[in-house]
Amino acid sequence: MTTLPQPPGIAPLPRGVSHPFWSVMIPTFNRATYLERTLASVLGQDPGPREMQIEVVDDASTLDDPEPLVQRVGGGRVAFHRQARNLGLAGSWNACIERAAGEWVHILHSDDLVYPGFYSTLELALESRGDVGAAFCRWTIIDEEDARVWTSDLERPTPGIVPDFLNEIGVSQRITTPSMVVRRSAYEKLGGFRTELSSTADWEMWARIAAHFPIWYEPQVLAAWRVHAQSKTTSVVRSVENVADGLRCLAAIRPLLPAEQAGSMIRKGRERIALRALDEARELWNGREYTLAIRQVREGLRCRVSLRVVKTLLLLPINSRRGSL
Repeated sequence: MTTLPQPPGIAPLPRGVSHPFWSVMIPTFNRATYLERTLASVLGQDPGPREMQIEVVDDASTLDDPEPLVQRVGGGRVAFHRQARNLGLAGSWNACIERAAGEWVHILHSDDLVYPGFYSTLELALESRGDVGAAFCRWTIIDEEDARVWTSDLERPTPGIVPDFLNEIGVSQRITTPSMVVRRSAYEKLGGFRTELSSTADWEMWARIAAHFPIWYEPQVLAAWRVHAQSKTTSVVRSVENVADGLRCLAAIRPLLPAEQAGSMIRKGRERIALRALDEARELWNGREYTLAIRQVREGLRCRVSLRVVKTLLLLPINSRRGSL
């Protein structure tokens, strides 16, 4: 079995210094199109600098310069930092954590949103829970015009700790980054995001936290994850990297799982990755991108063939608007 590298370390904050409750860290890279909406969604809930750090961290953008927009929209309230070189997605997240001065870190991509009440609702729940390592809310997917196109399933009907959450997050990604906040000390204890994972570093991180800390859930829909043509999610699907990176993530998660359940959980995880690939294939086929659709089917079947996968595959022509796979 290949030995995985250790996650990058996160240095602790200095002791005896007053820190805000929140650090809202907004990584961006060639993605200024939606940044004004993202900033507005945060500034509309701003409790002030004593309670919240707000900073945009640019990962050495080459197509646009977000700094003038930050200055205009932020009006001096939003800090701006530009990386000397491009660190990639996970590397940029780690840089955000290192720069975060707050007790709780919220990494909010520059094309995503939070809805009114996100920070106040979670702060009310978390300020008296020293045992909790992270918290997330129900979330929705939005399109380029902010219209909601899908909403995540309920994890539980009322706010509270999600019991045995590793059993769920260990086999499938259930949390989008804008819906999750993490105690900075949890990052300090467990390390940062794995930079060897191209699109699933957040999934592995949530599983790592769930293996060591209770995780709080808020059933209100308070965060939105945007899908558009320039998003990272779209690019990994078009490169058919989604399946391979999902398998790399499962390999990183496996040591976190209970030994007696690890085998069955990994098989279940591989099945979920295969089903997701078939789902992507359906969308690509409906969009008349037939070659990409077939590649997604092929990679999904290489990942896992189960009764559920075969049934889903056989239903693809029925669910497709044109033709047959």
